[in-house]
Amino acid sequence: MRYLHTMVRVSDLEASLDFYCNKLGLQQVRRVDHEAGRFTLVFLATDASPDAPQLELTHNWDHDAPYTGGRNFGHVAYEVDDIYALCQRLRDAGVTINRPPRDGKMAFIRSPDNISIELLQKGTALPKAEPWASMANTGSW
Repeated sequence: MRYLHTMVRVSDLEASLDFYCNKLGLQQVRRVDHEAGRFTLVFLATDASPDAPQLELTHNWDHDAPYTGGRNFGHVAYEVDDIYALCQRLRDAGVTINRPPRDGKMAFIRSPDNISIELLQKGTALPKAEPWASMANTGSW
């Protein structure tokens, strides 16, 4: 397992980039604008290496109110070698799989303190497989 990133939501992307990059010294590793979803993801790191742990800034284009109740913090993410095997091991240990890996690529669980944890399949998605492909979400993730 490899630690990937921590996500925070930002209400003003330019002000946040000024703070994190110009003032704090982080470097932009990549940026993805999602027109259909109306959001932008900007990944920052202490150096330009794509292997460095990253901070993901998520800017929802149509959200102009301040985030409350911890909604500005999103999740921590880990890359895993076999998402199905790990999810099965977690499930067998009593962990709720909040967002099952239906796509063979991504799942979400929560820590005992309700911290959202994203699990991402290393490399390309695994072929869809049961019981995951038809499993519904449980709670929020």
